[in-house]
Amino acid sequence: MKPRVEAGTADAALSWARLMDYLALTKPKITIFVVLSTTVGFVLGAAGVFESARLLHTLLATVLVASGSAVLNQFLERKTDARMERTASRPLPAGRLYTEEAYLFGLLLSGTGILYMGLQINWLAGFLAGLTTVIYLFMYTPLKRISTHNTFVGAVAGALPPMGGWAAAQGEIGGGAWLLFGILFLWQFPHFYSIAWIYRDDYASGGFKMISIDDPAGRRTARQIGLYSAILLAFSFLPWLAELTGLLYAAVAAAVGICLAYSVVVFSRTRSEKNARRLLRTTLVYLPLLWFALLFDTLL
Repeated sequence: MKPRVEAGTADAALSWARLMDYLALTKPKITIFVVLSTTVGFVLGAAGVFESARLLHTLLATVLVASGSAVLNQFLERKTDARMERTASRPLPAGRLYTEEAYLFGLLLSGTGILYMGLQINWLAGFLAGLTTVIYLFMYTPLKRISTHNTFVGAVAGALPPMGGWAAAQGEIGGGAWLLFGILFLWQFPHFYSIAWIYRDDYASGGFKMISIDDPAGRRTARQIGLYSAILLAFSFLPWLAELTGLLYAAVAAAVGICLAYSVVVFSRTRSEKNARRLLRTTLVYLPLLWFALLFDTLL
């Protein structure tokens, strides 16, 4: 009987490992950011008065689309991921999952999410979900191996979720949706450029075109981070000036803006990996705090 128990335990462990690999393909940390951004767009678009069931349907569709896009992205980049230290252990380059099953899994998630958004919510929100997927997979992903402008294109795709949330709540795209789009679009530059600086050697090994690769001193990278961060800090006050939010949001925007500006200045002066990681952590705190301030100021 003992061998059977050990065999059963081994099978259970293998099944759990495969489940975790499937979960890893969906990039859950990124999906959480997408869901939060969509929620902000929905709540502001509904002016704080909305049906909880409608929001839940919207977020479910968002999870499906975001997860499916992440899976398909890893399917498309499996060969380049295998050449980079930070991604070589992912399920596909490591050979723990078959490429065919990942491809079908990604298609199922994305297709179901887009259709669900269109049929259950509205087709404008469904269109924006599909547009995000198309830009991310068929423009941004291949452009990463061609041009340093890939970050700009990727930022467009990454900034669409709050606009999709707004469309899900209102059935149209209002001026506030464009303000949220702008904030998220601008935020991605200090965020991703700091990542590009930290992993510049890895990106070079993978054949990706990042501004940090041909920028050994980091001056160009620092200038771009400083430029986009300055615009972001000014742009972040527009929801308050447009009277979409109140003083709570403005105070939070000022506080987190000062923290971001400090990290940017420190990195610009000494472009070390330590300072780049500090900047990266700051961006990861900046956006959620800004989004939560928007939510609380709208709902309170």
